[in-house]
Amino acid sequence: MRIVQLLPELNEGGVERGTMELSRELVKRGYESIVISSGGKLQEQIEQEGGKHITFDVCSKNPLTALWRIVQLRRILTELNPDILHARSRVPAWLTYLANKKLGIPFVTTVHGFNSVNAYSKIMSMGDSVICVSQAIKTYIQTYYATSEEKITVIPRGIDLEKFNPSNLDKVFIDNFKKEYNLNDKKIIATVGRITQLKDHQTFIHAIALLKKEDPKIVGLIVGGVREDKQEYFHSLKILVKELGLEDNIIFSGSQSKVAEIYALSNVVVSSSKKPESFGRSVAEALALNIPVVATDHGGVLDIIVEGENGFFYPVGKSEVLAECIDQCSHLEFDGYRYISENFSLKKMVDETLKVYEKGRLNV
Repeated sequence: MRIVQLLPELNEGGVERGTMELSRELVKRGYESIVISSGGKLQEQIEQEGGKHITFDVCSKNPLTALWRIVQLRRILTELNPDILHARSRVPAWLTYLANKKLGIPFVTTVHGFNSVNAYSKIMSMGDSVICVSQAIKTYIQTYYATSEEKITVIPRGIDLEKFNPSNLDKVFIDNFKKEYNLNDKKIIATVGRITQLKDHQTFIHAIALLKKEDPKIVGLIVGGVREDKQEYFHSLKILVKELGLEDNIIFSGSQSKVAEIYALSNVVVSSSKKPESFGRSVAEALALNIPVVATDHGGVLDIIVEGENGFFYPVGKSEVLAECIDQCSHLEFDGYRYISENFSLKKMVDETLKVYEKGRLNV
């Protein structure tokens, strides 16, 4: 089977990561994997892992060039003669949908997020088959686009259980990181993600302040980069830390490449997003490493955390409740690696995606 995935570009992000992982796993299973995008720093990795990349502008929203790009994309697809087209974002989905009208190749879309509700976003519900990354996303597109039940398959993003495996961690990195930030003998509460208002770091910081009253050795570890347009917000967080007297209890470590190790050295991981996450990959990754997670009570994380077993939920902005949930996590014992293996593994994601592809081929 020859599969073509289309996405705007190949830089950082969950969609890019999912595309790359699926491409790699398809190649391992003997399928031909082709990715079409405008390119990016991850393009080389696609090819190193046995896939093929075609650089083509499926990113620009310029309507003046759209017709030309549709014609050119139809030419590319005619030459490739794929069995499946799989669009992962709105611009490539529209271009593919229109280029494919005369070709009739089975067309799959994946709805990765809570896109704004309009005619432009509707394209993600117009695949012959529609993959949703969580029950929350499925409910969303059925509510606003009346997408038929028969077209939809819920396939959560798969976790790479080689990378997020308690047995495969870089112990040297963990030891060095703890020494660098003076974390030995500390209770570490981590939150991982870019520094942005949507991640609600204020509530996280206030929760650490409350917990410090009972445990002076508690540390809030904030891991994530700061874009230029978020510098003012970042500065406000540092002011808040100083006002609350948390200079020794809050650490901004910046972006880190060893994310699995960051989770593993933590006692609790917090996902404090104000906006519902479409899935919550970081939550599943932390659970795979047997680390309990406290998350805001909306979005795709509702599919992942089993409250009272491997974590807890709290309402957005409620630092007192967040602090209580973090404290309760010390009583939890669970086999997170097994739980994620059975429910959210990369293998399961690939298996379920291939079923959608086969169904599409049979319905041609």
